[in-house]
Amino acid sequence: MRLRNDKRQKNQLMPAFVQGYRGEASKDLHEGTEAFQVEHRTESTTGTERLMEEICERINCLQALKRVKTNKGSAGVDGMTVHELPGFLKEHWPAIREQLLKGTYKPQPVKRVEIPKPDGGIRKLGIPTVLDRFIQQAIMQVLQGRWDRTFSENSYGFRPGRSAHSAVERAQQYQREGYCWVVDLDIEKFFDQVNHDKLMATIAKRVADKRTLKLIRAFLKAGVLENGLVSSGDEGTPQGGPLSPLLSNLVLDELDRELERRGHRFVRYADDANIYVRTERAGQRVMEGISRFITNKLKLKVNREKSAVARPSERKFLGFSFTGRKEPKRRIAPKAIKRFKERVRELTRRTKGVSLDRIVRKTAASSHGPWRMAASPALSIALPNTFFDSLVLPRLAVR
Repeated sequence: MRLRNDKRQKNQLMPAFVQGYRGEASKDLHEGTEAFQVEHRTESTTGTERLMEEICERINCLQALKRVKTNKGSAGVDGMTVHELPGFLKEHWPAIREQLLKGTYKPQPVKRVEIPKPDGGIRKLGIPTVLDRFIQQAIMQVLQGRWDRTFSENSYGFRPGRSAHSAVERAQQYQREGYCWVVDLDIEKFFDQVNHDKLMATIAKRVADKRTLKLIRAFLKAGVLENGLVSSGDEGTPQGGPLSPLLSNLVLDELDRELERRGHRFVRYADDANIYVRTERAGQRVMEGISRFITNKLKLKVNREKSAVARPSERKFLGFSFTGRKEPKRRIAPKAIKRFKERVRELTRRTKGVSLDRIVRKTAASSHGPWRMAASPALSIALPNTFFDSLVLPRLAVR
């Protein structure tokens, strides 16, 4: 029954993708079963040294493909879209799989995309190619299956069965227990500061497969394509790839263990950490001690301007703030409401009550020539110059 269901799933998703596995299906399933049986051991020579075989296993790859297609997203530097990925894998997967198993696969640079932050400034995202997103997703699924149960119960970000709402509920619980002061920690530019060597040393404690270690480092070193140039360094994990959230949890797991060792009550969601204490004085002491740990041990930096010791009602956590002390209730943070209203105004103020479909048809049917239409308000909003700049296309100007 299981093999029959797998075959149905294969036919629904991408029939020809698994042609490279014909004659190897039972072998791949057997290897996947062996890895699953030993994955609970921390130091497993058999399991961790053959990790790449598990990553390339048929069912894992099908699940990764399905996830990448569901997440959609824009194309990377090669211009390949999510819809084109199945056809590409149909033709090239056997060769790609061989490169992965031999440890010779080389990721492409990520495409730099800048999006505005809610509170001002710009957040830089790195968009990998869809092929690299597919491979990262396959790696992430296997590693997360092994690592997730070793993470702290107080960590909620990017973990199966956990969410921002469950993190907020835990924060409310601490407040009901009388911990009515919060140490709100903000790690400055976390994803830009992660040291590659330190991160790889942490991964190597859990992974013995040298091919997998080499591939993860290659993703970290792939670099960013910006303004036609590729830049890379020894720090940072570009946000935008499926592997980045898992690696961030691994880096900050050391912080979780230190907080647990000190007996603190805390909630962490990615790089947002709230520690709940009974008094302001205790909060100031915790702030200083944990900030030193983050700086000296993790080699990261606490943003002093955005971090504070305060009442939970004076701070926001994952878009929420709290009212009351004995029975705290959550509410949407005022800044979040303001951003929502601004977004609604931005989306509706130019339409004048006309639907988007009607605006598209009206613009497409215009009798004006293409040069004049290119400067029209509608097209300037829909396709600004920054969009074409992100595609690394040269600008055309009339002198």
